[in-house]
Amino acid sequence: MIKQEAKVRIQKLRTEINHHRYLYHVLDKQEISDAALDSLKHELVKLEKEWPELITPDSPSQRVGGKALAGFKKVKHPRPILSIEDAFNFTEVAEWQQRNVKLIGQNIKGYFGELKMDGLAMVLTYEQGIFVRATTRGDGLVGEDVTLNIKTIESVPLRLEKVGMSLPERLDIRGEVVITKAELARINRLQEKKGASPFANPRNLAAGTIRQLDPKVTANRRMDFYAFEILTELDLPTHAQVHDLLKNLGFKINPHCRPLSDLAAVDLYIKTWEKKRESLPYQTDGVVIVVDNIAQESILGFIGKSERWMLAFKFPAEQATTRVKDIIVQVGRTGVLTPVAVLEPVTVAGSTVSRATLHNQDEIDRLDIRIGDTVIIQKAGDIIPDVVEVLKRMRPAKAKSFTMPNKCPACGSAVVRKAGEVAHYCSNPHCFAVARERVYHFVSRSALNVMGLGPKIIDQLMDNGLVKDTADLFTLTVDELEPLERFAETSAKKIVEALAGRRKVSLDKFIYALGIRHVGEETARDLAGHFGTLGKLIAAKHEEFEKISNIGPVVAKSLAEFFSLAPNRKLIERLQKFGVKVENYVRSGPGKFNGKTFVLTGTLTNLTRQQVGEIIRQQGGSTSESVSAQTDYVVAGENPGSKMTKAKKLGVKVLSEDDFNKLVNK
Repeated sequence: MIKQEAKVRIQKLRTEINHHRYLYHVLDKQEISDAALDSLKHELVKLEKEWPELITPDSPSQRVGGKALAGFKKVKHPRPILSIEDAFNFTEVAEWQQRNVKLIGQNIKGYFGELKMDGLAMVLTYEQGIFVRATTRGDGLVGEDVTLNIKTIESVPLRLEKVGMSLPERLDIRGEVVITKAELARINRLQEKKGASPFANPRNLAAGTIRQLDPKVTANRRMDFYAFEILTELDLPTHAQVHDLLKNLGFKINPHCRPLSDLAAVDLYIKTWEKKRESLPYQTDGVVIVVDNIAQESILGFIGKSERWMLAFKFPAEQATTRVKDIIVQVGRTGVLTPVAVLEPVTVAGSTVSRATLHNQDEIDRLDIRIGDTVIIQKAGDIIPDVVEVLKRMRPAKAKSFTMPNKCPACGSAVVRKAGEVAHYCSNPHCFAVARERVYHFVSRSALNVMGLGPKIIDQLMDNGLVKDTADLFTLTVDELEPLERFAETSAKKIVEALAGRRKVSLDKFIYALGIRHVGEETARDLAGHFGTLGKLIAAKHEEFEKISNIGPVVAKSLAEFFSLAPNRKLIERLQKFGVKVENYVRSGPGKFNGKTFVLTGTLTNLTRQQVGEIIRQQGGSTSESVSAQTDYVVAGENPGSKMTKAKKLGVKVLSEDDFNKLVNK
């Protein structure tokens, strides 16, 4: 990137960050996630480090916070409440330590780890041990007096406990007002009943609550205050002892904060809470690492608007911002053409992402996404990321629109779009890209789960003419595989043995492995349960498919078409000829969920949705992808989405993960 390009990008980043910071800090509104905003800020800081001559005093990187709201008395803080530098990977933590060691000319004597709770920063003032004032952070220099509202929080002591040491007449305590996930859910249920908008997250709810002009409203919302710093200078040697003193004075401190001897201990602390954070009653997006020795803190001081002696490590976010370099088209196993955004690589949910699905032309039009746009992407688990939003204020002048091609990018055949469908298809039933994708799908984890047979090896087998379709896999021999590049006798043997171990397959897995359009794992299980044998399934007519619960006309038509085509029937015959034995489906005996239909939604804490589905089926129940009047239960985890809304509208009983476990063990 040349200097002029960097200048344009920096200005766009500043404008976008300022817009969202004003909404977030001043108006208590939020258009994008904290993770997406952090990603924009991180890019700005990196560019300004590369081009320091482009840094200006009004850059968001040089500013602490937003302006205080009108309506509350303004209060000047006893000392500036500075911001914390962010780190997004452990290399940045190690670099932070190296800078600090170089600056003070000695090794760091240890660290103190604190969970970074998602709440509202607050400064409490005590005079002669009596609580006199509570002030929001505001712009870091001046905050708002919200004393009456903070007084309603039970965890805020109105009088400090006596301790065995002499204290200044005035003490200023810094901490966080926190609302639990459970309380957020309770308040949002009340908001729904009133027809009001729900709060996006606990931080927004805390901010909205603290800024209520009527303290009675604040008192009706259960909040906590966690203290973590004493702003008044005291003769204490370590930050850990500051926490001990805070506890002795009567403040609630986070029980998971602890001294850390070195960077190895810091690394373990980060990894531990990255795994366990979902079990916490409040939300956290990372940990704060503090230089424990206060003498070393004093030497390090601050630079710009950040303290040098503390660092916020952000857990891998499920959202980030990046730029769209190109939009390409991939051909799937059913012939569907899927547009994919090629991205500037960015880290999301702990892994580097360079592509995101755009689904179809309708979705591209809805998002109004163009090549060159800056976008918010999100990723959950192992799923390919989605583009959530286009940041249109950052759109470059030369951004290019995209439309689906008229010809298949793989085989050159005409592309068609059937009436009433959103998808575009390759019209060639023998398209080699479709054949390749079908083989990928056939051996994938959710289908036959053939270990060691990934896309690269399949490409090699197909490029060398050893495999044309899924049936050919079961004809492979060690002698055929050994001469191939990167194959040795051992690896060739392992693949042949892995395929041999998958010659016996359950009916539902086999149906799913065939890659029939619109047939996922749940539908495959429904079909297996209804027909029981492969022979009955193949012989079924369109009308019989439509009679099956959870199968509508579109899926029924797809099934009838698939089994009516001679090439598909021939493929199944060849699979059987080469030793694939499809086992008849054995229905579960009567169980406590017999005849009950469940829908699973949201992120579960202790079990995966797949595991919960297995438990339901073992107990005679069934699972469905959509909520209807016939649904008996919806099992909802974190961020349940539209299925939860529909369940409430239809009066379907909603179970938490704990409720489900109680039902299972009843």
